[in-house]
Amino acid sequence: MIQFLQIAKDSINVAKEVESAIRSGHTDLIIDKLIELCISAGKNILAAIIVYIVGRFLIALIQRIVSNMLLRRKVEISIQTFLKSLISILLNTLLIVSVVSALGINTTSFAALLASAGVAVGMALSGNLQNLAGGLIILFFKPYKVGDWIEAQNISGSVTAIQIMHTLVTTADNKVVYVPNGAMSSGVIINYSRMDTRRVEWVVGVDYGEDIDKVKRTVMGLIEQDGRILKEPAPVIALQALDASSVNVTIRVWVSNKDYWDVYFEMNKKIYDEFNKQGIDFPFPQLTIHQA
Repeated sequence: MIQFLQIAKDSINVAKEVESAIRSGHTDLIIDKLIELCISAGKNILAAIIVYIVGRFLIALIQRIVSNMLLRRKVEISIQTFLKSLISILLNTLLIVSVVSALGINTTSFAALLASAGVAVGMALSGNLQNLAGGLIILFFKPYKVGDWIEAQNISGSVTAIQIMHTLVTTADNKVVYVPNGAMSSGVIINYSRMDTRRVEWVVGVDYGEDIDKVKRTVMGLIEQDGRILKEPAPVIALQALDASSVNVTIRVWVSNKDYWDVYFEMNKKIYDEFNKQGIDFPFPQLTIHQA
């Protein structure tokens, strides 16, 4: 600001001298003042033009080098786009400051003004900046990717897009939820799609007095008939608990991730049908009353 005021003051003084020279008829003095003013301004303008041309060349060169480096390392397109945009903004801002400095304007006050504006904008957009940082963390560390089924922030669904500010999750009932990246990057995320296999578990209750070995043989027969259930790790069938009204049996098998839900629901039906055929009774809550 002080530099701008000084330039304005000098221009006013030159204008007054030119006006005084015109009134006194000293045309030589007028020409000398105009030449002096043009030379002074011309040097700064020429320097600014040179700085701008060289700066644009360097920016294009740096962007080309960064682009080739990202391509060689096979960085994801979303990360490439973000980094190129960020580098372009930073380099062009630096070029503007350099051009202003070459014009003879003191950039100290200009930089202070930018810093103050940056602080004000940062305070106003603190939540968005947190989401921006969270988006960068997700893009670099990849806790999930598009197409994964995740559970986070009390939301469960398939990731349909990872944006800079939000992650789009489509739930099982086809609702699209925009989850802020700041919360996603700092919270607990369960990624059900990361591993190739998953363990399916059922807890089946049978009546007291039932033959547990018969129950195990019946369930194992159903497991062996299903080709989607993996042999390794081996299936586990064990008596889990003696509950209030039932004997609970735990069944655990491993399947391919894509077969999880099909095996889970189909095995429920198979167990129900086969137990009825084998005469294995399912319990229901009972209350025994003793008369005094």
